[in-house]
Amino acid sequence: QVGGFAWENCGDGRDPVVLQSLSVAPDPISIPGSLRVSAAVNSGKAMASPLKVLLVVEKALGDLWIQLPCIDQLGSCTYNDVCTILDNLIPPGTACPEPLLTYGIPCHCPFKAGSYSLPASDFILPDVELPAWMTNGNYRVRAAVSNGGEELACVKLAFSLQSQ
Repeated sequence: QVGGFAWENCGDGRDPVVLQSLSVAPDPISIPGSLRVSAAVNSGKAMASPLKVLLVVEKALGDLWIQLPCIDQLGSCTYNDVCTILDNLIPPGTACPEPLLTYGIPCHCPFKAGSYSLPASDFILPDVELPAWMTNGNYRVRAAVSNGGEELACVKLAFSLQSQ
């Protein structure tokens, strides 16, 4: 079924960071609304700056998948240093926001090797002004995380979006 939430690891099986589980509800995701997420990640290697993230975002148009451009840092973008972005969002020295704090999940680089688990937790999705191209529909996203040319993780997601 196109549009149902799905995920898979897309590395070559040798990536040191692997998503073990991920669930998201409701399906379709509603903006604004509440989102319940649970996840588990196993990292065999510390992830340090600069962490590069390459996103490819596609939207279904009939039977075709169209790659969305990178506009205002949304869409199919390359983020050359996610660590700096995190530091700008959450100043170093301040506590990580809930529920990360409660479950001991770091929000700053470097991310130590180990297992991280987020039990089912609710997040509020605010009524943000989404770009015109980010309308209701079915999406798929491929996210590859690398450091110095070495791929650390790769995840593919598929989901439906429904704005109120």
